[in-house]
Amino acid sequence: MLLILANWIDEYIRAAAVLNYITLRAVLATLTALGIGLFLGPAVIRKLTAMKVGQAVRDDGPQTHLIKTGTPTMGGALILLSIGLTTLLWADLSNRFVWAVMIVTIGFGAVGWVDDYRKVVHQDPRGLPGRWKYFWQSVIGILAAIYLAFSVPAQSNAQALDLFIQWVSNGFSISLPTKADLIVPFFKQVAYPLGVFGFIVLSYFVIVGSSNAVNLTDGLDGLAIMPTVLVAGALGVFAYVTGNAVFAKYLLIPYIPGAGELTVFCAALVGAGLAFLWFNAFPAQVFMGDVGALALGGALGTVAVVVRQEIVLFIMGGVFVVETLSVMLQVGYFKYTKWRFGQGRRILLMAPLHHHFEVKGWKETQVVVRFWIITMMLVLAGLSTLKLR
Repeated sequence: MLLILANWIDEYIRAAAVLNYITLRAVLATLTALGIGLFLGPAVIRKLTAMKVGQAVRDDGPQTHLIKTGTPTMGGALILLSIGLTTLLWADLSNRFVWAVMIVTIGFGAVGWVDDYRKVVHQDPRGLPGRWKYFWQSVIGILAAIYLAFSVPAQSNAQALDLFIQWVSNGFSISLPTKADLIVPFFKQVAYPLGVFGFIVLSYFVIVGSSNAVNLTDGLDGLAIMPTVLVAGALGVFAYVTGNAVFAKYLLIPYIPGAGELTVFCAALVGAGLAFLWFNAFPAQVFMGDVGALALGGALGTVAVVVRQEIVLFIMGGVFVVETLSVMLQVGYFKYTKWRFGQGRRILLMAPLHHHFEVKGWKETQVVVRFWIITMMLVLAGLSTLKLR
């Protein structure tokens, strides 16, 4: 919005042209989202408290968590509000990727909101039934994946529509440009053509998988939000170089016109996340709930698909990946041993993984900070793929 205004008054005030620089708008977006979050945070927490949307704590979880019962949840609405307002202010609103990521973020946030609302307001411990939750996540994920399959290789929405029409008219068979290939990090020339169906399937699993992975990680004060901030910041770097023809050519990565504008979105996410951490740090005054976790995970996955760094996201979001695998292995092994031996057995003391370490005797703050440190190292490893090829 402000970019449109700047271009309009540029004829009269030459200094306004400086807002055409993505890097400046990214910095301003971070500060704006941070300011909005810090300013509105207390009011949002008071409103959530008045609505009596207190968190319900598992009886079979760590006993130290029982004191958290009643802490306001659904605080992810504050994050989404900060991101949304900031993106509208500083991003180029004619950019197709900005709207794609925003729609996915809001869509997943809406699913999480319904789930949280049913849990804390209607006192339904199931929330939104799992099958419906996954159904709506899948609907959003598939639609986003189909759109990106034709939008990423194209220069504009018009070209994307032409590609889609060609795909349908050719019997759902068409070769996508190489920029839509799956990039293998740390190698200069290693990339695998996916085809339309391959691109859609991979993108779907990245978007929906990231959404659920962040949600599973969100179990301790500050645990999920800081890794999300770190990964978003790194993806912002990838978005900037991917959307710059000179940098993309130098770094041997595909040039995706328009992807650079996602730097502003990622910067807004960083600022909003840091503002939320102010209130979510131990002892938390508010929890983000599914409305925040599902939305943020979906946003990270969508940005990674646009900038063609799905494998790098897997590396940088290693904490999210391990947390998800810990739940899958725990549940799978329990069901197998119950079928095989008549009594379920466990691999971990408790899942997700962060609860395992708590039961082992780690303090909550130790688990959180150590997972932060691991994420920092993984993000640096991911960023190194820009040059180490």
